[in-house]
Amino acid sequence: MHCAQSVHTMKSRILALIAALPLLWGWPAHAAELNYHVADRQSLPGNARWDYLTFDGASGRLFITRGDHVDVFDAALRRIVGSIDGTAGVHGVALAPAMNKGFTSNGDGKTVTVFELSSLKVLATIPVQNSPDSIAYDPFSKRIFTSNGDAGSLTAIDATTNAVISTVEIGGSLEFMAVDGKGKLYVNLEEKNGVAVIDTDKLAVLARHDISAGCNEPTGLAIDAATDRLFAVCRNQKMLAISGSTGEILATVGIGKGCDAVAFDKTSNKVFASNGEGTLSVVSADTYKVEQTARTKPTARTLALDAAGHRIFTVAADPEGVPASGARPKMKPGSMVLLTVSQ
Repeated sequence: MHCAQSVHTMKSRILALIAALPLLWGWPAHAAELNYHVADRQSLPGNARWDYLTFDGASGRLFITRGDHVDVFDAALRRIVGSIDGTAGVHGVALAPAMNKGFTSNGDGKTVTVFELSSLKVLATIPVQNSPDSIAYDPFSKRIFTSNGDAGSLTAIDATTNAVISTVEIGGSLEFMAVDGKGKLYVNLEEKNGVAVIDTDKLAVLARHDISAGCNEPTGLAIDAATDRLFAVCRNQKMLAISGSTGEILATVGIGKGCDAVAFDKTSNKVFASNGEGTLSVVSADTYKVEQTARTKPTARTLALDAAGHRIFTVAADPEGVPASGARPKMKPGSMVLLTVSQ
């Protein structure tokens, strides 16, 4: 009996040593399987209309554009705590926390609304060119930029004084933007299947990267500023990893249909793409492989990332009837929901 116990003990020790070898010798351990899923669902009142989402990590509030106003949702309280009104055709929200300011791009109004971040009080309304779509704050130049979709231009605004500085002519239909915080802004060129690079200080076009080899009609754009990589999502169900400096396509990844937004989480080194078909593509920024395709809800095409909480917010609603070919479906009033996706 004693001999049998000794043999069993020796076998247990050998198996434990084998299991520990990856850690002892620095071998990569087997990655845990991802389990991103809809962890919370909140109904949102009113008409089901939306575009971009923006999360403010400092206050824990999510800015949800709703057509003629912006809802402000407190993620901790799980309810709407305020709104910003008078934003006709609002597309996006950009935040300048150090200035206690926020800015909205109002497509129908051809304006930018400036509001106080803490109180949500409207401070100013700034005229810009036709169809301001996405909006971004560049902390390097302390300027706000709007991509004016139909005008094919960028409007640069002094975030301190709220004064329009200049217009940068680019041409074509412009989509989402990303800034590197070091003086460069990138904007997707939807019709030309490219990415334009802008000097945010000199307000000059530095380069135009052709990404047509892998991308048809780029929409959402995210950036990994530390490695100078862009992540563009496209209408042909592709995500591209692109060198910001050279425009080289580093990888092409298949994603879901109807993607309108993308976010990069530098902590987990994951890229998230929200697909209108009702899925969330979770892509490794190390291997450029899809690690999980999580279920969300059809029409959940846009997103915002809570980097500290490792959560993704997306919104969706129920379609009303069958839309015409190529048109977005009309949504049932009162059917809009906010989905929180996490592991």
